Amino acid sequence: MTDTQNRPPLPDRLSIDPRSPYYNAAIFEHDVGIRLNDKERNDVDEYCISEGWVKVPAGKALDRKGQPLLTKVKGKVEAFYRQD
Repeated sequence: MTDTQNRPPLPDRLSIDPRSPYYNAAIFEHDVGIRLNDKERNDVDEYCISEGWVKVPAGKALDRKGQPLLTKVKGKVEAFYRQD
């Protein structure tokens, strides 16, 4: 029960890429889940709740730096901490 009190609040926008200005290492110490249109997604690289989109890898395609190409999927986005 005390673990939920120590969790930082989830931001409006979050990225898993450490080079992004929306990256927050303290949040990733906990297991974060994302729902898009009431379906849980496990492949989300970045999300924005207020704008209603998530970025997910577009297949196996890579950019010239070796990072996966991302596509934006729009819908109702919910971020939550998964229960341990």
